[in-house]
Amino acid sequence: MANGTTTADDVLIYIPNIIGYLRVALTLLSITLMTCSPQHWELAIISYVASFVGDLFDGMAARKLNQSSTFGGLLDMVTDRCSTAGLLCVLSREYSDEALLALLFTMLIILDISSHWCQMYSTTSLQQHHKSAEGNEGRFFLVRWYYLSYPFFGYCCVGAEFTYVALYILARINASGGYDALKTFVEYFLMVSVPACTVKQVVNVSQLCSSCYAVAEYDAKLKNK
Repeated sequence: MANGTTTADDVLIYIPNIIGYLRVALTLLSITLMTCSPQHWELAIISYVASFVGDLFDGMAARKLNQSSTFGGLLDMVTDRCSTAGLLCVLSREYSDEALLALLFTMLIILDISSHWCQMYSTTSLQQHHKSAEGNEGRFFLVRWYYLSYPFFGYCCVGAEFTYVALYILARINASGGYDALKTFVEYFLMVSVPACTVKQVVNVSQLCSSCYAVAEYDAKLKNK
């Protein structure tokens, strides 16, 4: 920053964005280990969860240091979506013997990416943040609640991600044997997390439909000018 003027280079090295780069590195490490070195699944899980938790700290740093940026929001969104998609791809392979489960994981990738992309596009076209009350005005109540109620947002996001993590752990335990206590814990944990993951998918469907409708409304408004 020179003479009080912020440059693009300054934005790129904001502390929240540096945390974001670390999240990207951890995600790439975790997916690489899951794919190429599944015997190191414990390290892969630690890396993935660390990347997920980093999402909390980059937001805190952005607010604390007054370093919120459009680039940071974009980096955060892309990292979140690619992390989830990568893990779901891994799960599709881990459960490839069960065709319906493999298909489900593939469909979840499509739903996750399409719903969040449409949400981002629909609010950006109105020059609003995709999580803001203004950007979600008139959207389906579940979408508004998801973005405006932090406890509900956390319940859905944490529940969904840790459902996928738990399913990966279960697949690795079944493949390698042992870990009986951990297997039992994971199976009980899934009873709690799967409902949250299911709610998250309902939110995603609602988000996809309401954002597409919002874009259509925007088109109609332009045509009627």
